[in-house]
Amino acid sequence: MTNGTARLNRPLISVSIMAATIMQSLDSTIANVALPRMQGTLSATQDQMTWVLTSYIVATAIMIPLTGWLAGRFGRKRVFLLSIIGFTIASALCGLVTDLPEIVLCRLIQGLSGAALVPLSQAVLFDINPPENHGRAMALWGVGVTMGPILGPALGGWLTENYSWRWVFYINVPIGILAYLGLLLSMPETERRPGRFDFFGFATLSLSIGALQLLLDRGQLKDWFGSGEIMTYALILGMSCYLFLVHTLTHPQPFLSPALFRDRNFVAANFFIFLVGVVLFATLALIPPMLQEDMSYPVVLTGLVTAPRGAGTMAAMMVVGRLIGRVDARIIMATGLGLTALSLQWMTGFSLQMDEWPVVTTGVLQGFGVGLTYVSLSTMAFSTLPGALRNEGTSFFNLLRNIGSAIGISVVETLLVRNTQSMHAALATHVTPYTALPGHVETVAEAPPAILAPLNAELTRQAAMVAYNDDFQLMMVLTLAVIPLLFLLRKPGSRDSSGEPPVLD
Repeated sequence: MTNGTARLNRPLISVSIMAATIMQSLDSTIANVALPRMQGTLSATQDQMTWVLTSYIVATAIMIPLTGWLAGRFGRKRVFLLSIIGFTIASALCGLVTDLPEIVLCRLIQGLSGAALVPLSQAVLFDINPPENHGRAMALWGVGVTMGPILGPALGGWLTENYSWRWVFYINVPIGILAYLGLLLSMPETERRPGRFDFFGFATLSLSIGALQLLLDRGQLKDWFGSGEIMTYALILGMSCYLFLVHTLTHPQPFLSPALFRDRNFVAANFFIFLVGVVLFATLALIPPMLQEDMSYPVVLTGLVTAPRGAGTMAAMMVVGRLIGRVDARIIMATGLGLTALSLQWMTGFSLQMDEWPVVTTGVLQGFGVGLTYVSLSTMAFSTLPGALRNEGTSFFNLLRNIGSAIGISVVETLLVRNTQSMHAALATHVTPYTALPGHVETVAEAPPAILAPLNAELTRQAAMVAYNDDFQLMMVLTLAVIPLLFLLRKPGSRDSSGEPPVLD
C-alpha cells in the first residue's frame, strides 16, 4: 500500500483501532465487579479468584515489551490482526469455562494476545497522521485508553445484574470481529526489519515485570514481606533487574534499544505517564469499593455515579486536540495536573453523609485534568523520537503506565487497610464502658452483642472514610510535587523527522 492509501482510509483505520483499544482497556476493570458471581459458579475461594485478575495483568505486562520487536520482525498489521484474533477467541472461551483452571488459562491467553493492541494503536495513529494532527490523534487514542477502565465497572455491573457474568467476556466478540474486518481492509503494512532476538534480555525483563506484578497483586493478601511467597518474588525481581540492566549496557544489540533513552522528552514523558497511571487508576480502584462497601451503593448506581468522569476526560481531549500546536504543551499539562490536584483536594473532604454529587463533580473535574495531561504527554513523548523507534517507544510508554497503575493501586490499598485499622483503634478509645448508646437505655458495658455489633460496624465505616481521605491527600501531594518537573520537557518544533510515517508496502 501507499501512503496515500493510508490517508484515504484514515477514518476506517482510526475507528477500527479505537474499537480494538477500547476492547482491550475495558477488560482491565470490567471483570472486577463480576468476581463474586464467578466465584459461586466456579466454586472457588476469594484467594483463588484473585488469579482471574492477576493472570491477565501479569500476562499483559510481560507481553507489552515484546510488541516492538514483533511489529518490526513480522509487520505491524500482521501482529495487530493476530492479536485481535487471539483476544477475541480467548474472550469467547472465558465465557464458556466451567472451572477455575480454565478461566485462569483463558485470561492468561487473553492478556498475552491483547497486550500489543494499545501500544500498536498509538504507533499507528501517529504514523497515519501528519505532525500537525498528532494532538488530535492522541486525543482519540486517549479516549480509548482511559474510557475502558472508567466505563468497565458500570458496564460489567449492568451485564452481570441483567444477564450473566459470562457476558462480561462475550461482549468482546462482536467488537473484535468488527475491528478485525476494518483493519484487514484498510490498514497498510509496515516495512519489516529482521533482526536477532535478544532472548536473554527479554527473559530477564519478563521475569522482572512478572515478579513485580505478583509482588504487588498478592502483597497485601500475604502480609507483604512477612510471607515467604512475597520474599521469593522480591528476590526474583532484584536479581532479574540487575541482570537485565547489566546485559542492556553491555550487549551490542539489546532487547530494549538504549537509543530510546537518549531522547530527553521521551524519558521525561515516561516519568510523567508513570505518575498518571498511579493517580488515574489508584483513584478508580478506591471510589467503587468506597461507594459500595461503606455507603451501600448498588453496583449499577456505582457505575452511573463514576461514569461522568469519562465525560470530563472526553471533553478535555476534544479541547486539547485543538490546543496542541497553538499553546505550549507544558502549560496544558500543568493546568491538567493542577485541576487533578484540586479535585483530589476536594475529595479529601468526602464523608459518609454526602450524596452522590460530590463524587460526580470531583470525578468530572479529575477526568478533565487527566485528559489534558494525558494527550499533551502522549504527543510530546514521541514528537522528537525517530520513527524507527516508535514501536519500541510506544510499548515502553504503555508498560510504564501499567507499572505505575499497579504500584499506585497496591500502595493505596495497603495504606487503606492499615490506616483503617489504626483509625478504628483511635476512635475506639473514645468509647468507654460508660458511654451511653443513642436510642438505648444501656451503656456499652450493659449492652448485649446484638447492640454492640452495629456500633463496631459504624466505627469501622468512619475509620475507613478517614483512610480514604488520607489516600486522596497523598495523591494530591504527589500530583502537586511533580508540576515543577515539567520543565524537564522541551518544547518541540512544529515539524521534525519523527513526524514522517513509516515505509509502507
